[in-house]
Amino acid sequence: MTEIVPIGALPPLGTVPKKMYAQTIRAERFGDPTDAFQIEEIDVPELGPEDVLIASMAAGINYNNVWAARGIPIDVIKIRQKMGEPFDFHIGGSDVSGIVYAVGENVNNIAVGDEVVVHHGTWKLDDPWVTAGKDPILAPSAAIWGYNTNFGSFAQFCKASAHQVMPKADHLSWEEAAAPTLVGTTAYRMLFGWKGNEMKKDDVVLVWGGSGGLGTQALQLAKVAGARAIAVVSDDERGEYCIEKGAVGYINRKNFNHWGVPPHWTDTAGQKEWMAGARAFGKAIWDVLGERRNPDIVFEHPGEATIPTSIFVCEAGGMVVISAGTTGYSAVVDLRYHWVRQKRLQGSHGCNDPQAYAYNNLVRSGQVDPCLGQVYSFEDIGLAHKEMEEGKQVLGNRVALVGAKSAGMGRRK
Repeated sequence: MTEIVPIGALPPLGTVPKKMYAQTIRAERFGDPTDAFQIEEIDVPELGPEDVLIASMAAGINYNNVWAARGIPIDVIKIRQKMGEPFDFHIGGSDVSGIVYAVGENVNNIAVGDEVVVHHGTWKLDDPWVTAGKDPILAPSAAIWGYNTNFGSFAQFCKASAHQVMPKADHLSWEEAAAPTLVGTTAYRMLFGWKGNEMKKDDVVLVWGGSGGLGTQALQLAKVAGARAIAVVSDDERGEYCIEKGAVGYINRKNFNHWGVPPHWTDTAGQKEWMAGARAFGKAIWDVLGERRNPDIVFEHPGEATIPTSIFVCEAGGMVVISAGTTGYSAVVDLRYHWVRQKRLQGSHGCNDPQAYAYNNLVRSGQVDPCLGQVYSFEDIGLAHKEMEEGKQVLGNRVALVGAKSAGMGRRK
């Protein structure tokens, strides 16, 4: 058996080395991602009966492993150890494209040599919630692969449950295929996963952070559904990029200054000033559309800075759906504009299998573009997270090469 192979190389198909190189995080290094991530030699993980071992060709970069590197808001290593995991390290990475090298004894629909991607929703198959037929991503055992779980894609080999493993799009390079699945499946659930407020033809959808990973996927999903998406961005370059990806127009948020927690409702003067900003933002939506239409769905993730405005501008009976809180968690909702107009504030997290497969089919058919923004080397995975944390502009998604030798040179069929 081969002991270990260099980064950018592969052992013979089906030959699993004893060890692998991995970008690990340890508790004593929590902090700046460029320090927290370090390359180490780690044993290749053993498989359970429902598991699949994948040679990572490329790995997507997502904000969840900035949190893992910082050890906030949770210490993922300590939590797993409390649940019985023996490992004192974290190998993150919630997006991958790669080649199957081994499968567990109960896996019969995936074969060694298959080119695959992985979605990030995972759970215990014997969880009573799951066996009762309820949405598994809401189960007590539900987790985000490569964040809550170990042995993600920031290593030469990663381990996933078979139900997460999906066919790679034939027309995409390794780095392209590794780019979109976490954000795309998250966006799919946000827009199609909530009964009574599923996105449909002619809906108006306001998309915060339209040029980023989540936003670019939401814009394309809206276009596929025949909805009209408006992107919120921080400059015109990002806005024009959003139009290329399917937005009918964009709003530059820097033209407004009412962001954040609004004044208390008893502060008449402060409320008047905030309301003027919120109404001006709402009018900007009408100006883009050319009619007085409010968003049927507001696609949220900034949170604290934007939720008050999102609730205010949302259409009566519409939905504000949120999957993060990148500007903070203490969001304020003025209930006068919430209960009377019967609006929905919906949290959304991860995805289930049908949602992930439906999204992946859109990628495989070419209807949704991965929006690959920047490619990093395996050695620069820490830097990639640092630049993401600092808000360095990248239009689309970040990816790091692992088994693929160079960008654009991945295997294609």
